[in-house]
Amino acid sequence: MTLDLKALVRTIPDYPKKGILFRDITTLIEHPEGFKESVERIAAAHRGQNITHVAGIEARGFIFGAGVAIALGVGFVPIRKKGKLPGETIGQNYALEYGVDTIEIHADVLSAGDNVLLVDDLIATGGTAIAAVGLLRRTGATINKAAFVIDLPDLGGADKLRAEAVDIHELISFEGD
Repeated sequence: MTLDLKALVRTIPDYPKKGILFRDITTLIEHPEGFKESVERIAAAHRGQNITHVAGIEARGFIFGAGVAIALGVGFVPIRKKGKLPGETIGQNYALEYGVDTIEIHADVLSAGDNVLLVDDLIATGGTAIAAVGLLRRTGATINKAAFVIDLPDLGGADKLRAEAVDIHELISFEGD
């Protein structure tokens, strides 16, 4: 029997501000079978595709991405906020609603010939994911696949990533929010 993962995601109305329906994955990861099945479904969709690394976006992308990397038997690349990684890094700026932020990876973690799967918990507007793809591509690695536990298709992020030649795999879709 396949678990209904969508039923394991709690919706919190008016968070972080009025009018927003927040999709809370903590209820999914607190459920042992739901968490395990989420990771396994993402891994299963990418087996046999010569993935060499999984990159996860801070912070919830670490949770799912690390599990997927273990399931695929490949390395994990943390994509962190600026200033959080020791050693030499490369960064990528991206626009926020009110300003600019920066994500970074270690400068020596990837190179040409690597094939990276990007993983995060949710894709909404796509700004962070598009920045992550740009950052990963600057290393010379191939990044043409991304996986998300949740897609909010009405916000258009997955379509923006597809326009960047990235195939999208999502487990759950919440339309109309």
